[in-house]
Amino acid sequence: MISFTLNGKTVTSQGEEDTPLLWVIRDELGLKGTKFGCGIGMCGACTVHVDGAPLRSCSTPLSQVANASITTIEGLHESGQHPVQIAWIETQVPQCGYCQSGMIMAVAALLRSKPQPTDADIDAGITNICRCGTFQQVREAIHAAAKA
Repeated sequence: MISFTLNGKTVTSQGEEDTPLLWVIRDELGLKGTKFGCGIGMCGACTVHVDGAPLRSCSTPLSQVANASITTIEGLHESGQHPVQIAWIETQVPQCGYCQSGMIMAVAALLRSKPQPTDADIDAGITNICRCGTFQQVREAIHAAAKA
């Protein structure tokens, strides 16, 4: 059994130590906002915060998060009003929306470390993939959230 804090609540998982965190979050704990994309930690659809840092949960074994504090998209803001979430809606970023929870989590972490990111900071810090190609809207939303 491995315990950790998920969105402010202590939870214990019965999963094997090598079970990807993503499957514990989705299948065992029932939070569906974190998505499966590629399964190898490249696309970023599964991004969550572990002790405040963005992490790809599909390639993170459960054993790595023992006693850690994890935040998913459901825990980013209690009413969905985090500045990044607001900017996402105002700039109409999502098309299909599949990658958006991971993208929002990556952006929230970037803004915590760089409150006024440059385009170069965004290019270096946001490596999530959007198959719809909304990268220009993502950049616009990041700058809007930084001003909020």
